[in-house]
Amino acid sequence: MSIDFLAIGDTVVDDFIRLKDAEVHCDVSNEKCTICMRFGDKIPFESSTKVYGVGNAANAAVAAARLGLTTAFVSDVGRDRAGDEVVDTLKKEGIKTRFIARHKDIPTNYHYVLWYGDERSILVKHEAYPYVLPTGLPEPKTVYLSSLAGGTEQYHEAIADWLEAHPKIFFAFQPGTFQMKLGVEKLGRLYQRADIFFANKEEYQRILNSAEENEETLLKKMYDLGPKIPILTDGRNGVYALENGAAIHLDMYPDPKPPLQRTGAGDAFSSTTAAYLTMGYSLRDSMQRGLVNSAYVVQKVGAQAGLLTKKELESKLT
Repeated sequence: MSIDFLAIGDTVVDDFIRLKDAEVHCDVSNEKCTICMRFGDKIPFESSTKVYGVGNAANAAVAAARLGLTTAFVSDVGRDRAGDEVVDTLKKEGIKTRFIARHKDIPTNYHYVLWYGDERSILVKHEAYPYVLPTGLPEPKTVYLSSLAGGTEQYHEAIADWLEAHPKIFFAFQPGTFQMKLGVEKLGRLYQRADIFFANKEEYQRILNSAEENEETLLKKMYDLGPKIPILTDGRNGVYALENGAAIHLDMYPDPKPPLQRTGAGDAFSSTTAAYLTMGYSLRDSMQRGLVNSAYVVQKVGAQAGLLTKKELESKLT
């Protein structure tokens, strides 16, 4: 099997519950915000939309497949109806699913997304699968590793072993919440092996245990941990990268219209950038295309419906 792009990480079902009777309260800096609903009451909602086969790594796999790369996915789901829907959804995207493990007595991950305005809060629960790296994995051009559940330290070690045994693989690392909590010491081999690294500004500060605000300084601190090309996203302030010691900054791509919801924007940018680098594009050109896909994914519900094909994406740049 010849693979261009291999994504590794958890996949979930997202149930988008669109709220219509809630309030948002923020501090004076307008950063620490909470969503409030009446306690002990019946709260009406507008709609519920289930999206199958999502999650950071799954979103990356779909983005790469729509851009024309031969794509496979390593993940775990239950042997249940939700798992069937996840696998079928990914197959329809042209993704090779033979490396998705099915588990009889463990359900498929299911998250509730509380959607209010154009933002969302996600109620998450990762099932404790017996994670095992599949045998007989082909050597792809690119491996994209992202969010995994807790208790997967040994699994991460196995992934690091495999990546170190295949030095020609271009390795993209977009850590999820648990991977950030593990810390750089326990995942040091993955940071050192990473050819490209993606996280937002707040995540950089959390990973580095730093209150540093200067983006270039944060990039240099991350570079010192091992990633050859660290990339930092900062919302409406655009994206920053460090390549061969030189800093790159690109403004965000203008929204075609006000966002419907912001789920998947970061995944779209990161995975599209990695996919175009796999195709041989320069870092700057790859990042520019990542920003385009990020702007369009927020125009639809979920993290995948708005992802563009290569033809569609390139048309936005002409």
